[in-house]
Amino acid sequence: MRRAAVPAAVIALCAAVVALIVFGVAAKSPDTSLDQAVAAGDRPAAPAADRRLPALDGAGTKAIRDLRGKVVVLNFWASWCEPCRAEAPALERTQRKLAGAEGTVLGVDWNDAMPDARHFTRQYGITYPVVRDVGGKLAKAYGVTGLPETFVIDRDGRVAALQRFSVNERFLRHVLAPLTPPPA
Repeated sequence: MRRAAVPAAVIALCAAVVALIVFGVAAKSPDTSLDQAVAAGDRPAAPAADRRLPALDGAGTKAIRDLRGKVVVLNFWASWCEPCRAEAPALERTQRKLAGAEGTVLGVDWNDAMPDARHFTRQYGITYPVVRDVGGKLAKAYGVTGLPETFVIDRDGRVAALQRFSVNERFLRHVLAPLTPPPA
């Protein structure tokens, strides 16, 4: 009788270990529901639109909901991120175009030192608003796992497109064209 109990206990222990490993992997995998919805042609509501974040320049706070009625290019970046440096000029040029089309780029500085982030905005001539995601809660709401990541939010506060790596002007033109009126 004792011989049968030992293999059963070993099997139960192995099953428990496998279950814990599966749970751990599932719990750490990135949330791709936003990606799946956008890929299916849906426009899910922008996550955490009410979350207020401090402005990098110290001038109060800003939330995505404050920009309702505008097209928003929400870009998560950090000064230490080389691909972020590469895409910064394209985002600034896009800001100049969006300003006349009731839109804006909104930079979200993530996991960065404030002096370094301020230096980055000066170095690249960033004129669009930038907020700091202290603690990374906004990044988590969007499923950000690396930098840069960009989300295009339509005038109704819905995610119309996203890019989980660097953007370029071609991508931005393509996704913004149906969301913004042609220049007058």
